[in-house]
Amino acid sequence: MAAATAPSGIGSKRWSRLIPIAIILYVISFMDRTNISFAFDGLGSTLHIDKAGEGLAGGIFFIGYLFLQIPGGHLAERWSAKKFVGIMVLVWGLLAMANGLVQNFAELLVVRFLLGVAEGGIWPAILVLISHWFPVKERARAYGFWMMNIAISSMVTAPLSGWILSFSDWRALFFIEGALPFVIAPVWWLMVADRPSEASWVGAAERDYIEDSLAAENTGSQGAGMREVFRSSVVWRLVAVYFLIQVGFYGLNLWLPHVVTEVTGGGSVEVGLVTAIPYVFAIVGLWFNARAADRDGRYSFHVMLAMGIGAVALVLSVALGSIAALSIFLVSLAMGGTLAYDGPFWAASSRAMPVAIAGGAMGLINALGNLGGFVGPYLGGWLQDSSGGGFMSTSIVLAVCLLAGGLVMLTVRGQDRDVAGLVRAAERSGGAGR
Repeated sequence: MAAATAPSGIGSKRWSRLIPIAIILYVISFMDRTNISFAFDGLGSTLHIDKAGEGLAGGIFFIGYLFLQIPGGHLAERWSAKKFVGIMVLVWGLLAMANGLVQNFAELLVVRFLLGVAEGGIWPAILVLISHWFPVKERARAYGFWMMNIAISSMVTAPLSGWILSFSDWRALFFIEGALPFVIAPVWWLMVADRPSEASWVGAAERDYIEDSLAAENTGSQGAGMREVFRSSVVWRLVAVYFLIQVGFYGLNLWLPHVVTEVTGGGSVEVGLVTAIPYVFAIVGLWFNARAADRDGRYSFHVMLAMGIGAVALVLSVALGSIAALSIFLVSLAMGGTLAYDGPFWAASSRAMPVAIAGGAMGLINALGNLGGFVGPYLGGWLQDSSGGGFMSTSIVLAVCLLAGGLVMLTVRGQDRDVAGLVRAAERSGGAGR
């Protein structure tokens, strides 16, 4: 599939072995952080929690999520992404199942917070792992392929959780889905290696290609310390970009069923099925935008392109809500845009700092940027209350955030020139047989 960017005959085991298992692992991670939304009715009744308390229980996960972002990326780079992720999978599995044992609201808050801590370092650690296996000219696609987990998770979690609750209760939901990490953990351990030199299953030609490419790309990148992460204007611009995009994405993601209900007027089953359509668009957008970014190395441009499509399509989908089929197509296009930035964005981020501290930089970006996940849903709800329930003002504000993120990303274009130069150099030396 993706090996076409490398010299012919070197193999593509890294694509068929590492990326799929990383996708499955993160699908389970996403499931264990979001399944509480399906348990709210049972939790509220059993533990006597009001709606504000339910919201706090759902949101406190993201406070804990901040703590291991930078340490997780740093440990993955300096120690072992495989071992770090393998350990944290088991810890988060225990905590996910512990949700089903809580007896009061305070216990629920503690468990949810700790679950956030346990899951927090997984994302930057896997970003680091991918950077050890995929040269820069392949990296946007590698990240984009892996980040399809977000769309896949959104399509899998709802029907599975609904099915479990159809024959059991909220405690069983946490027990069953919380057990899945223990299924994936041994598979992760057997299939993953930190670097090509540690993998017996990768061929000599593929190993040499990866290691030679990475060595050439990382020449002169040593000697920096973690303090450079906090001093770098590029890193802080990437934090701003990620925050603004998360405001737009989570604002749309949370309120998507509401928008679909207004457009279609259907029942819960119809709304559930229609709501899955935008994530199909997201998978397609992730792949093609990442592929195009890897071809020309213009990562900032491809982030801006995705944001522009997402912003315009979102506003038009609401403005044309009376035409149901067109509105669903446009909101699907909007979701495709709001996720299609992921591969190019993280490929650029992985080059924003010297390789020795790139993991810590990506952890900082993910940690602070994800705070936009608090702002977007709340802002969307407040705007709807203020405007009498309509979604137009919400869509405009979310679209402005998406466009602002894309515009700030254009200021990181100096990194694009560096990466584009690496791509051209690799092609001249025998690289791309597209």
